[in-house]
Amino acid sequence: MIAILTEKPSVAAEIAVHLGITQRKNGYWLGKDYAITWAFGHLVGLAMPEAYGIKGFQKSSLPIIPKDFLLIPRQVKVKNEYKTDKRAFEQLQIINDIFERCDKIIVATDAGREGELIFRYIYHYLKCTKPFQRLWISSLTNKAIAQGFQNLQLGSNYDALYQSAKARNQADWLIGINATQALSIQANDGVYSLGRVQTPTLAMICKRYQEHTTFQSEVYWKIKLQHTVDEITFHTQSETSFASKKEAQLEIDKLSISKSVVVIESIQKEKREQPPLLYDITGLQKQANTTYNLSALQTLNIAQALYEKKLISYPRTGSKYISQDMWQFIPELILSLEKNELLKQHAKKLRLQKLQKRIINDDKVTDHHALLITENSPTDLTKQEEMIYQLIAARLLEAVSAPCIKEISNVKCKAKEELFITNGTVIISEGWRAIKGHFGQRNHQELPEIKQGASLKIKNTALLEKQTQPKPLLTETTLLSAMENAGKTIENEEERFAIKEVGLGTPATRANTIELLFKRNYIQRQKKALVPTDKGLQVYKIVKDKRIANVAMTGVWEKSLANIEKGEMNVLSFQSSIETHTKQITTEILNTEIKTIQKERLSCPNCKQQSVKLFPKVAKCTVDSCEWLLFRNVCGKIMSEKAIQLLLKNGKSSLLKGLKSKANKTFDAYLVLNADGKTSFKFPARK
Repeated sequence: MIAILTEKPSVAAEIAVHLGITQRKNGYWLGKDYAITWAFGHLVGLAMPEAYGIKGFQKSSLPIIPKDFLLIPRQVKVKNEYKTDKRAFEQLQIINDIFERCDKIIVATDAGREGELIFRYIYHYLKCTKPFQRLWISSLTNKAIAQGFQNLQLGSNYDALYQSAKARNQADWLIGINATQALSIQANDGVYSLGRVQTPTLAMICKRYQEHTTFQSEVYWKIKLQHTVDEITFHTQSETSFASKKEAQLEIDKLSISKSVVVIESIQKEKREQPPLLYDITGLQKQANTTYNLSALQTLNIAQALYEKKLISYPRTGSKYISQDMWQFIPELILSLEKNELLKQHAKKLRLQKLQKRIINDDKVTDHHALLITENSPTDLTKQEEMIYQLIAARLLEAVSAPCIKEISNVKCKAKEELFITNGTVIISEGWRAIKGHFGQRNHQELPEIKQGASLKIKNTALLEKQTQPKPLLTETTLLSAMENAGKTIENEEERFAIKEVGLGTPATRANTIELLFKRNYIQRQKKALVPTDKGLQVYKIVKDKRIANVAMTGVWEKSLANIEKGEMNVLSFQSSIETHTKQITTEILNTEIKTIQKERLSCPNCKQQSVKLFPKVAKCTVDSCEWLLFRNVCGKIMSEKAIQLLLKNGKSSLLKGLKSKANKTFDAYLVLNADGKTSFKFPARK
């Protein structure tokens, strides 16, 4: 008998249909000499410190560096301790029984780093020694599954991928466990989570927030002139920024005398704007956040659902290219979009055009090619699934369409010693931009034909008051870009070159890193912007100059892990490096004097003792006999520490904005403390 292991029950069902197996048992499908079983994601993981005999957070135990990492069934937290997940344990017993009965195994977990780790951890935990082959496919269509079974790969071909996945998992354990325990011990005020990728990402958000909020805006002035040539009205603007209004006004007075400017430079040039590449998962997440305000994790989950519905290729890809042998399928995919109501006209036009081949690059296709639709037509999609599917489909058409051709005009004029400039854009051929109707520059103006040496009459003048602006707060879109291009922000040239093209985390893990920061109550949303909470800022102040928050070091690790995956680096040297860094990070934190996290105790409205402590989800009285607590999530918004302090001291919080009612309506309100210790809303007076 041949065992097949998938990552999810739904994928097992798809393979069962493909193989013509209809007999479903408890935890597996059976028939035609196959037994198809499944995991529920990570059924097996690295054991917590308790498994090594280390209980609680003890300074004397740090750093915790196991000689051999232990694998255990998935754990769930019950109150203050971890227990084996019953569902995971039962499924492991089913898998073990099937593995013992089979002659060989076909690995059909997702074809990527996490999928490989899921299988190998199960395989090693069960002490299985049966031979295994790999089903490596990029979509779940019948055609792809059939080709995959015809071209099963040797399991050993993916040993380097497993070594990289295991090394990353163990590194995250070492850094996360030790740094978290060290900071929590030093703070002596609850658990403060740190992580290999999580903490540098938090540092990015906090640094930008502080730059933004402490920015001192300065006022300056520009002069705007209006001209008309050949019945076309356009504007030029002073190249100089005037520090004072008086200075700018003096210049306007001079212009009112001359009444014209002389064109000293007039350049027209044709610009060919090449079509974009296909989406990788990060690119899709950025676009979905910008266009539809979907979080990175929402987009990843929607894309995974579309993959399981056989409508798109494997979503957790980090490539924007396809291989040469994939090109033959592109015309068929474009043809399938002629049935798509939103895109059919553009798909039909491509019949008459030469398709652009910029998306072909064998060297830049990693485990999987870029995101593509499949030949299957979508039906019964949710609104969000439809939005994401259309993004991927439209990008395919854009990527193979002709360039957008523009005529760019740059004009420079002079009045005495003052320069005035303007730019114009005329679309000659829409090309790929016609598909979505996005033409780049906003408010671009069309300029008439203006020759060098010509005199332009000034029809009107205006004084523009402007302000210097801070760097904008990070959104999920810009944070994903910052994580993707983290290496480019490093000032040290040698370090920057060392981790060129290596980001923070991987395309498949960035969404979960951002969500973890929300879960830890380190960041919150302010409309589209990501801003740190009080707790997030407190942690940042402590770690911002420490190794744990160093983007360059994290980038070097990512590059090392990528090299392990390629078979270009020995995993033992990486492990040795991580252990050294773990010791350094732990010592550094334990030697840090921490004052900022220590908080004054707040008075409990029930027992009247100074015994209220703030936790990520609640404010709670710590007196054993008192049961007072306050949930911090109020109608979808997390109360800040400041708001809770005001509530307990003055009986009324600061104004909580953007709360959501049960009817999904937005409102603002104060939270007030009643005599019995319970809370109620007080609404601001209407204007």
